[in-house]
Amino acid sequence: MKITNIETFIVDAGWRPWTFVKVETDEGVTGWGECSDGKSPHGVVGTIEDLKPYLIGTDPRAFEMRFWDMFRATRQSPGGIAAKAIAGLDCALIDIKAKALGISVGELFGGPTRDKVRVYWSHCGTSRARNHELIGVPPIRSWDDITNLGKEVVERGYTALKTNIVQPGEPASVFGGGFATGAGTTDQYATTPLLRHIEMLIGTFRDAVGPDVDINLDLNFNFKIEGVQRIAKMLEQFNMLWLEVDMYSPTALLQIKEATDTKICTGENLYYMREYLPYFERHAADIFMIDVPWNGFSQSKKIGDLAEVFQLNVAPHNYYSHLSSYHSATLCSVLANVRIMEIDIDDVPWKDDLITNVPEIIDGYMTVPTTPGWGGDIDEDVARAHPWKR
Repeated sequence: MKITNIETFIVDAGWRPWTFVKVETDEGVTGWGECSDGKSPHGVVGTIEDLKPYLIGTDPRAFEMRFWDMFRATRQSPGGIAAKAIAGLDCALIDIKAKALGISVGELFGGPTRDKVRVYWSHCGTSRARNHELIGVPPIRSWDDITNLGKEVVERGYTALKTNIVQPGEPASVFGGGFATGAGTTDQYATTPLLRHIEMLIGTFRDAVGPDVDINLDLNFNFKIEGVQRIAKMLEQFNMLWLEVDMYSPTALLQIKEATDTKICTGENLYYMREYLPYFERHAADIFMIDVPWNGFSQSKKIGDLAEVFQLNVAPHNYYSHLSSYHSATLCSVLANVRIMEIDIDDVPWKDDLITNVPEIIDGYMTVPTTPGWGGDIDEDVARAHPWKR
């Protein structure tokens, strides 16, 4: 079997792009991978173009060899866009091998350790604050809307949610400067009024969902150590599942973790075992996220196994399409040390149409795919009908 063609798709996902890669072979077996990057999709796709000469004409089933060929070709640009491009291709090659064998990717990697995985409703309130009209859901104008959303989470069978610092209003907004541009927009301080607002937000969600539904708060890159510590201490009253922090310093994260009883989650922006290792060695956080569309499946499995060595749980970072959800649920099916899995419930109306087989979610659990490959392919006609134009 030889690779004959590689094609990419940057698809409109409303407020961000989704990026897919299709790998074709001379035996008619096609593999799909996702490598979505909300900020630099053309950079990822450009790197995939650069990697084509290393792949066309080779056997896709030797995915470990193909990974190292691609890694060596990009080793002077470690992580970031290069890693994401490799990740999408890695997932597509693994899809091909599993399909050629007539088995699921989970079975290819020794699974399943479970047949379903608990999921949490991610960006709960965040997506509605920014894009309620596109999604077709109620806006977030008042604290009553937060209460109603919390009740909806429970009524729809979910037992966990994650939100950001949502600010109800007309229009609603979401606090955060970590990804913004302009003066004074990065690494802000947790002022007392902001602390009171976060307390009101999480308290309103807690009252709405009750004591047994888990709540996560994602701070992204918005605060430095002192700000995160102030927020974490205030949140101790709510028995959070975790406080999510993005920070490129294991020492800084350990300082935060040791100053609070609130559990700390991190890792979605890290690549490969070598970047996770300093965090694992220090036990710098309680839970570590792994992004499969950014690391690839073969490397994500290795990261999860390494976390087990240090007695740490992992949770897939999954802010993407249903194909990514299949990547992530499959990872959960081949690891023992899985805490929970992320998934976006509020999303663009064409999300289900993009996949040939929509994931099954029952009572807050996603069924692990068992059909050959990932469990579903991208519908090319739908992908072409929704090009990313921004």
